[in-house]
Amino acid sequence: MSLQMVSTVSNSSLLQPGFSLLNFDGHVFFFGQKGWPKRSCPTGVFLLDIKQNEIKMKPVFFSKDSCYLPPLRYPALCRLRSDARDDEYQYIIHGGKTPNNDLSDKIYFISLVSKTSKKMTFQCIEKDLGGDVPEARYGHTINVVHSQGKSMSVLFGGRSYTPLAQRTTETWNSVVDCLPSVFLIDFEFGCCTSYILPELQDGLSFHVSIAKDDTIYILGGHSLQNDTRSPNLYKLKIDLPLGSPAVTCTVLPGGISVSSAIVTQISDTEFVLVGGYHSDNQKRLACNTIVLEDSKIEIVESVGPEWTPDIKHCRMWFGCDMGKGSVLLGIPGANKQIIPDANYFYILRCKGAEEDKEEELITQTCSQTSSEDPGDSTPFEDSEEFCFSAEANSFDADNADTYNEDDEDDESETGYWITCCASCNIDINTWVPFYSTELNKPAMILCSSGAGHWVHAQCMDLSETMLLRLSEANVKYFCNKHVDLNKGLQTPQKVMCLKKPPMKPLRKKKAMKLSTSTKKSFLRRLFE
Repeated sequence: MSLQMVSTVSNSSLLQPGFSLLNFDGHVFFFGQKGWPKRSCPTGVFLLDIKQNEIKMKPVFFSKDSCYLPPLRYPALCRLRSDARDDEYQYIIHGGKTPNNDLSDKIYFISLVSKTSKKMTFQCIEKDLGGDVPEARYGHTINVVHSQGKSMSVLFGGRSYTPLAQRTTETWNSVVDCLPSVFLIDFEFGCCTSYILPELQDGLSFHVSIAKDDTIYILGGHSLQNDTRSPNLYKLKIDLPLGSPAVTCTVLPGGISVSSAIVTQISDTEFVLVGGYHSDNQKRLACNTIVLEDSKIEIVESVGPEWTPDIKHCRMWFGCDMGKGSVLLGIPGANKQIIPDANYFYILRCKGAEEDKEEELITQTCSQTSSEDPGDSTPFEDSEEFCFSAEANSFDADNADTYNEDDEDDESETGYWITCCASCNIDINTWVPFYSTELNKPAMILCSSGAGHWVHAQCMDLSETMLLRLSEANVKYFCNKHVDLNKGLQTPQKVMCLKKPPMKPLRKKKAMKLSTSTKKSFLRRLFE
């Protein structure tokens, strides 16, 4: 084994515990970033271009007939080969956590449909299931088994949120073990059936599962209910006759008490188990080789790499299988780093240089990699803006399309999650669509006051009809704060003065002339 440190180019904050890696034709793709995708890569899927011990993340694209694939962390993931041609395969993705800490219960099929030197295009299809549909979860595994010419997927384990009826304010985001049911999924007919086996008593999460033909081996895993890491080794055998499937479980000796371990395949029958935890505060630095032959499993301890002092002394680590016998490992960076979320990354190669060549991997592998979920006790995580805008010709194979967070606008200032007014209540962690036209970001409208600024339509109490009318009409809009000020600054319209006819002057009455005797007589009567 060899361990090589690699550096990332201005994007290591996207690679956090819970990410997944997809390997298509020797190309490694990153999926499950931290936060919502930005406009530089609205799909949230990147090609990891590793050259000269540097990792550059280049955005990929999805076909027009693809469904939306949110960034999911801690999903169950495995590879499914086509029956017609062995060189064609796709990945199955189920469950996982969204950047808003919601759990997904959807199943996606993702495949590479176009590959050129300058652009790689994926197709993503969401599958609908009927019957005993698995609940939303994370930290579980999914595998594909083959028996008597038929294939089915097997889903097991994981964690989910406490049922709504049992939640309180203090335990609203608490998680529990999923029931130890085994789900058999037939994608051809879109049906799912659950099985309860007496050998599986406790729910497990962050375990390792390895599938070969009609058998699945489950190793390790953590149980929240008992706070233990299972030392058992379970063997699930799935028989697919013409009638109903038969699922049996056998407990084998020789298991390993570990959680969050990573498994990578080095040959048709050999696997390497690396990483994980013995306990919450104790990493597992030992490595094991797993050999599957003749319906038997053999687990032996192997010589591991020379771990660096940083890896030995760090409290947590995480990573994922890159395929072809390689593993990408990450450890938290130092607090003195400029980017607080930055991590250090290493590539562990479990095969010798002479063995590192293209080979067909017949056996399906699936491991729930990454560290124990650090977000169980935290209600939400930092999120970022989601935007659909991306030009198809913006992909450049050299340097133009390399994702660089420095190219993004400051979303706290100009994004969708600003505080647009004093009464703004739009929060990225709690926001839900209010208008029918909204999907992953709130509707905004430009206030024409001064240089102009953006406000949330919901904060302005705009009805959906009014919002659509304003977006279609070429008129200026003023927010609640500036609408009165705008009215005061407007030039009053010129009012036409009405011509009033001149009033006729009052006629002056002629004064009566009184004689002196009359005046005296009048005064005498007045004072009598």
